[in-house]
Amino acid sequence: MDIRNVINKHKEICQLVSEKRIKQSLDLLASMISFSYTGAFRDEFENITLTYRNICLYTIEGVKDPERDKIYMALLKSIFNLADRVKQDILSYNSGWYTYWLKHQLEKEYRISGKTIVETVDDLLFKQELDEWLKLSSEINPDPNSEIARRHKFLIRNIFNHLWLTDTYGEAEESLIKIIRKSGKLRWYENCIFVSAITLSLLRFWQINKVKILIDFYRDGADQIQERALTGLILSLHHYNNRIFLYPEIIDMIKKLSKSGRFSEHCKILIMQAIRSRETEKLSRRLQDEILPKVASLKPRLDEKLGLDNILPGDISNDKNPDWSQIFNESDEVFKTMEELTNLQMEGADVYMSAFANLKHFDFFRDFQNWFMPFYPDHEAVDVIYTDEVLGPGTNELAEALYKTPFICNSDKYSLLLNLKNLPSAQKSMMLKVFRMELEGLEQMNAEESFTDPYRSFRIYVTQYLQDLYRFFKLSPYKKDFEDVFSEPLDIYNSEFYRTTCSSPEVEKNLADFFFSKDYFDDALDLFLRQIEKKPDDAQLYEKTGYCYQQAGLYEEALTYYRMAELIDRKPWTIKKIGLCLRKLGKYEEAVDYYMQASEIEPDNIHTIMMLAHCYLDMKNYEEALKYYFRVEFMDPGNIKVLRPIAWCYLALGRPGDSEKYYDRLPAEKLTGHDYINKGHLAFCAGKKKEAVEYYRQSLTGGQITRENFIQIFNDDKPVLLINGVDPEDIPILLDYLFYILD
Repeated sequence: MDIRNVINKHKEICQLVSEKRIKQSLDLLASMISFSYTGAFRDEFENITLTYRNICLYTIEGVKDPERDKIYMALLKSIFNLADRVKQDILSYNSGWYTYWLKHQLEKEYRISGKTIVETVDDLLFKQELDEWLKLSSEINPDPNSEIARRHKFLIRNIFNHLWLTDTYGEAEESLIKIIRKSGKLRWYENCIFVSAITLSLLRFWQINKVKILIDFYRDGADQIQERALTGLILSLHHYNNRIFLYPEIIDMIKKLSKSGRFSEHCKILIMQAIRSRETEKLSRRLQDEILPKVASLKPRLDEKLGLDNILPGDISNDKNPDWSQIFNESDEVFKTMEELTNLQMEGADVYMSAFANLKHFDFFRDFQNWFMPFYPDHEAVDVIYTDEVLGPGTNELAEALYKTPFICNSDKYSLLLNLKNLPSAQKSMMLKVFRMELEGLEQMNAEESFTDPYRSFRIYVTQYLQDLYRFFKLSPYKKDFEDVFSEPLDIYNSEFYRTTCSSPEVEKNLADFFFSKDYFDDALDLFLRQIEKKPDDAQLYEKTGYCYQQAGLYEEALTYYRMAELIDRKPWTIKKIGLCLRKLGKYEEAVDYYMQASEIEPDNIHTIMMLAHCYLDMKNYEEALKYYFRVEFMDPGNIKVLRPIAWCYLALGRPGDSEKYYDRLPAEKLTGHDYINKGHLAFCAGKKKEAVEYYRQSLTGGQITRENFIQIFNDDKPVLLINGVDPEDIPILLDYLFYILD
């Protein structure tokens, strides 16, 4: 059975229900149930279908039922719930995933013991062990090999697995969670992983009780537990956004929390950090390759042939308005790579993903719950360092420094620690010195920054936990069992939760500017369009909206918004952008008009002069194009890239001698495949057919141009060859001769 198809079908059903397309959702659900092993689902489905048919019938017949809306909403909940259970049932028997194998094992143990998973709180399988631990918990750090430590570890794992693998929490689970929250006997780091277990359970199977439990953990306010609870809450409510409308009590709870400015600030911080996770893969590639990945846009063949976009440094089509100085600082362009990465790290970007990705093979990470374990100096994983000759004496300082450092997530701290024992002695000594200095610096930094930023601790713990989750969903051996929340759009700003907690103009503006600065133009566009409705006279909003459309290749839409910006505040930048869009749309004469207007305001702007030359070239007005290319050559005499379009214009004007002079000025090591074609054209025009064939051959053997591209380019260039006296009958023969040589 195709498990991915089952998951996608479940998503489709949920989307249809959220759109209130009930008949279609029931048809799909019926096909899912046919793969299920539980007969009771069919009976429940028939009851739901019958209820909905009656609602339809009574509505059409005009029967007034004051309870209809209430019944209808309950029906939608029932469809969601049945679809969730059917999905779990199919995955349980067909996926082969660790999650369901473990679930079956636990259920088997319960059956052998003669007990269900839970019957009452007093009859929980591990309730007796829990009571004993609570009595004995005055022993702070028992020997990890002692019986009490062994039983305690077993107990914690049982609680974690139970909370994670239970679909529906009842009174027993709620009482257990109350003990966890209120007893004060369990360690803070144990409560942290229990919150993660509840989050995983909620992401796997929806239940409003789990939402309420996460809210309660957030309200408790304990460091690291609070951050994890809110993270789980926000990610889950975003994941299930299409069904939140059925639970007004959730919105009411969130509204009550939102009355606190502290909660709203926490939400802003968390949402921003969740969105930053999008940068992780890009940063990883940058660290690996030392370049930012660039999406190559399709260009007209003439632009590519002559390198029109590369004549002057920088890409004029993608230049952002220098007036947007709040976002784009002039110094950004001269930052060195490492300085930039340091700044990103200070902002909370995940710059270590690639560095630690290969350090998750330790046995520590085979234990499922350890992917969610917060780092703390007394963890037994630290004990292995005590026996190390070099690191042993500095273990406490090392562990303390790791615990306090804000820049590395918990998962990576364990990776670093476990890897230290494998390093050569010299590197161990160096690392120990680094950590000693780090500890001193961290204590000073923590004191200073905590004074100026009241939310510093929250920001650090949220960032670290989100990075822990990111590593779990991307790197853990169990990742295939889970729907990766980080592969979703994470457009939390479109969720009901966001609208309830953070949807203020200031937050929306900051979020839009963040997206814009990171080149997430689709997201930025949504937010800019919203802001324009509220600020219809803001020229900068129209500029940025136009720019987002431009980056998407939607030049008509970009043109509309650039023109609106120009009406409000006429600037050379906006005028040139209008010219750019017109050129992209093939409206070359109009584009020339706008570039002329820009040139009148900034007569010595070399980019404007160059764009005028390009427009005349597009119009095949080679005489005018040459005038402007000559100006570019005069203003930037060392620029060899402008030689290509000048040489082409001469060739197109039937002046091959002048053209050759310019092609000869191009250094041999800088020749492109297109240059070889054009030099071949010159030789062909001069009657030097063998020389022409050799140049054409070099254009094809360099790997830049395929045979299909070559034929297409050659056909485009035929009119120029004929202008220069080439016999049209020679062309097919020469090409065949070329391909004989190549074959």
